[in-house]
Amino acid sequence: MDKIKEKNSVVGITYTVTEDGKNEVIDSNVGSTPLEFITGQNYIIPGLEKGLVGLSKGDHKQIKVPAAEAYGEYNPEAVEVVPREQFEGIDLQKGMMLYGQDANGNSIPVIVKDFDDEKVIIDFNHPLAGKDLVFDVTVTESRDATEEEIATGQVGGACLDGSCGCGH
Repeated sequence: MDKIKEKNSVVGITYTVTEDGKNEVIDSNVGSTPLEFITGQNYIIPGLEKGLVGLSKGDHKQIKVPAAEAYGEYNPEAVEVVPREQFEGIDLQKGMMLYGQDANGNSIPVIVKDFDDEKVIIDFNHPLAGKDLVFDVTVTESRDATEEEIATGQVGGACLDGSCGCGH
């Protein structure tokens, strides 16, 4: 059986994730399609990928991932106060997620921390920043990536030469 390597392994997993020390499920794909990715492509958080190395198809493991290897430490400097008028027409609620743009025009999520008639406090930190996570993982697939998968970064490859009928 192929063991998961740091680079160029195709991996499929089902998982349930909780915050360390709490029983509330944050996310899970158990009972649905496994998450598939190629190792070494920065597709999943680093601490989870590191914890999968050496496992094989059928293995089950609980992987604790510290905040620094998940979504990063919470950064208080990533909280900003902006004028309320920038949110005209939006029914603001505490905790709601909105999407803004960074300096390069990329869409980035922000969380409304608080607001009043004049200002809105928004948080650019990922909602899981500063949290240690626990992944309960079952490996559903573990094999070496094909040359095409390595080249495209996609499990199953992609249409590179236009001959696969994918319309490109």
